Amino acid sequence: MRTLILVICVLVSAVISARAEKHVFIIANNPDGYGVDRCLASGLTCGAAVAAAYCQAREYAEATSFHRVERSDATGTVAVHGCPDGVCEDLVAIECAR
Repeated sequence: MRTLILVICVLVSAVISARAEKHVFIIANNPDGYGVDRCLASGLTCGAAVAAAYCQAREYAEATSFHRVERSDATGTVAVHGCPDGVCEDLVAIECAR
């Protein structure tokens, strides 16, 4: 009986840890004229396909969220180089889950 309980506990914890694996990617939001940048940065539904493709390209199952991030919030996670011509790129966070 104890063995059965132990096996069930191990299986439940494995499932929970596998489902909980998430990663947040912080990327530059380069305006390229196609409009997907604005969709990602504003969190509009039109950015869902872009965020999903980004996650799938990195072997994650889905994008759970995407939104614009302030540079001050990303300190230490992104190499911030000087802003050319005094214009800094906006940053976007895409959260991916397995």
